[in-house]
Amino acid sequence: MRRPDWDDETDEAPSSGPGAHEEARALQELRAIYRQADAAYAPFSCPASGECCQLAKTKRQPWLWAPEWLLLARHHPLPPPREDGGCPYLDAAGKRCTVYAERPFGCRTFFCERIRGPARQPAETVNALLVRLERVSERILPSLTGPRPLLEWHAEATADEE
Repeated sequence: MRRPDWDDETDEAPSSGPGAHEEARALQELRAIYRQADAAYAPFSCPASGECCQLAKTKRQPWLWAPEWLLLARHHPLPPPREDGGCPYLDAAGKRCTVYAERPFGCRTFFCERIRGPARQPAETVNALLVRLERVSERILPSLTGPRPLLEWHAEATADEE
């Protein structure tokens, strides 16, 4: 028997208004996508230095689709921007991710030159998962035509809180 793709876990939406059920369903599918990305990258290892999370230094940051940001925003308090330009979800020491279990797809797929593992990364699997992630995003936010940088999502949310 084939194992279901989605978690049994539910993500209750903050309201029962239109789209609340679709958002909960999107978060469940997002978790399934994350599990599949993790499985594809299981043969690889990361040095866990937190270097890739120093966004100002690397000049690179993960780009998130709407459900990815929704997952972070729903389940974690919005941290203030970091003075060192690192990911706002890093711990105070700047070494560990405080949202590791729910880290974005881009963080799961090791955009680091120091990745260790098989000679080739699972590009076909990653591309298929990205297409699926885009479709999930389109269902909950059709106006978003692409992913957005993490710090852009964060800046917008921080401004909304003020």
